Amino acid sequence: MSLDDIINAIVSGLKEFRFQDLLDILIITVIVYKIIEWSVNTKAFQLLKGLAVLLIVMLLSTIFDLYTTSYLLNTLLVSGIVVLAVIFQPELRRGLAHIGRIKFNFMFKDKAVDSGVVKEIVNALIELSKRKVGALIVIERETRLDEYLPTGTPVDAQVTSALIQNIFEPNTPLHDGAVIMREGRIHYAACVLPLFEDPNISRELGTRHRAALGISQVSDSLTLVVSEETGVISYAENGSLVRYVDRIALTELLETVFSPSDDSKPLAFLTKRFTKDEKKNQ
Repeated sequence: MSLDDIINAIVSGLKEFRFQDLLDILIITVIVYKIIEWSVNTKAFQLLKGLAVLLIVMLLSTIFDLYTTSYLLNTLLVSGIVVLAVIFQPELRRGLAHIGRIKFNFMFKDKAVDSGVVKEIVNALIELSKRKVGALIVIERETRLDEYLPTGTPVDAQVTSALIQNIFEPNTPLHDGAVIMREGRIHYAACVLPLFEDPNISRELGTRHRAALGISQVSDSLTLVVSEETGVISYAENGSLVRYVDRIALTELLETVFSPSDDSKPLAFLTKRFTKDEKKNQ
């Protein structure tokens, strides 16, 4: 095939290229990217690499007319889908939960929370850190954590530094477990959370850190941890753990949770435009 034939084939293909084809490519690209993003640092990522190798081998077997190899690989892939869905059920559940957490309330403001909540939480964690008293606080967001509430004790109290410190005081009834906060209030205490199951996790991280990572994998919550061994403050979000958080960083983090700025919301520019138009018309 000459160079002219190749160029003519490309030009002919571009002439038949539709907008729907471009949209199709973009959708598949986003889906593949998200699958890789969700599976990184999990067992499923190793599976994806193995599947990629099998697909390449299957393609080569088709090109070179290796009928037996092609037949075996096709049979393996078809029958293995059900088996893989069972084995990697936790990863699939987290992926579907991630899709379900996509927000559609673009034009609405979050429910207002007393700005003093941030100060109370920060003061409590700093004091617990100084005394090396362990603490675990889960701040609920869009994903409801009702399935973990029966494991704890209802509180439904205003957030204060003294109350948080009292809950996590050693040898008290509620100190062993997690506090779950909902809508700026202490909703439940002494709750049991799912643990992070990655065997490669650092041995420096105790049960509280594993629980923080575990709940962050199955929800969009923000979890705050104080280590009782070192007093280090950490937070877990979206399956990641950030350690050595100081007062300033903790305050800024909590302010984004309880007092999100309008600029950080999707379609915030439209809200501003409508507001400006209303003022002009007055």
